[in-house]
Amino acid sequence: MLQFGQFVVSRAFMAIVTLLMVSFIVFTLMEMVPGNCAERYVAFKNTQGGQVSVADIEAEERRMGLDKPYVIRWVNWVGNVFLRGDFGDSCILRVRINDLLGQKFWLSLGICLTSLVFAYLIAIPAGIFSASSNNPTVNNSIRFISYLGLAMPNFLLALMIMLFSTIVYGDSLTGLFSKEFRDAAWSYERVKDFLSRAWLPVFILGWSATAFALQTVRALMSDENGKLYVTAAKARGLSGGQLLWRYPARHALGPIINSLGFDLNRVFNELPIVAIILTLTEAGALLIEALARSNDQQLAGAIIFMLTASIVTLNFVTDILLALIDPRVWRSIVGGG
Repeated sequence: MLQFGQFVVSRAFMAIVTLLMVSFIVFTLMEMVPGNCAERYVAFKNTQGGQVSVADIEAEERRMGLDKPYVIRWVNWVGNVFLRGDFGDSCILRVRINDLLGQKFWLSLGICLTSLVFAYLIAIPAGIFSASSNNPTVNNSIRFISYLGLAMPNFLLALMIMLFSTIVYGDSLTGLFSKEFRDAAWSYERVKDFLSRAWLPVFILGWSATAFALQTVRALMSDENGKLYVTAAKARGLSGGQLLWRYPARHALGPIINSLGFDLNRVFNELPIVAIILTLTEAGALLIEALARSNDQQLAGAIIFMLTASIVTLNFVTDILLALIDPRVWRSIVGGG
């Protein structure tokens, strides 16, 4: 028990260090964008008919604390993020990033996590069955479905579903809410409306994730089925589901659990394109807006940092879960360094 506690503490420490490093990288990238926030904000005011001088820019820099050394600004920024969860103000929109993101990031994260759950609920049993079955029809069918999922881009699938829905039902199914619930307070009816539309981005993002996970599970199970310990278990009289879940499946699922953070990152990377096609007002669309249109590095940095923090947290949880499933993991780390 003491060893396991040491393992959890060491993993938590590594997660915190990783977040600090990521915060430094994100802040550095924000600083590397040509022109600081004060210059862009004053330039924006200039486009509205005002006259801007060097003194105006310097006054705005002092107000925003941009006249302080780089390291001090990073320490202040990371301190606000870690201690108060405050990302400051949007560089272009001039509103608090926390208010701007609000529920949008959590809706985006929920959609991505649900897509992963959807993907693995299908891929794990289907991949295990495919790797353990000698039925060529089943294997070829599963292989065809997985290849189709990898070959067809998510945006093309989204366009096909929207076109079909518009022709058949007269509704493109775009957006996360209907018009009457878009700006309404949360209620039972709004939740129902959200669920009636959120299934579409979940399905589209889960489409390729399922295909990728299916290929991975099938390959891992095929590799485990050919190992000597499985042959030895069969020689001892084990067969069927008892053999399958006790030995090859248990060992094959370890790398799957360990890759959840990577899969979450991959799904979120696909979200902005799907968000544009489905006109979703969430963090993926905001990230595209901040990076490609408004050049709002504060907003983009906040979204990237929150996504990274979610991935690091998920990796921490999966490390603990993997250690519970396979004690050799934490014993080798605690004992061997």
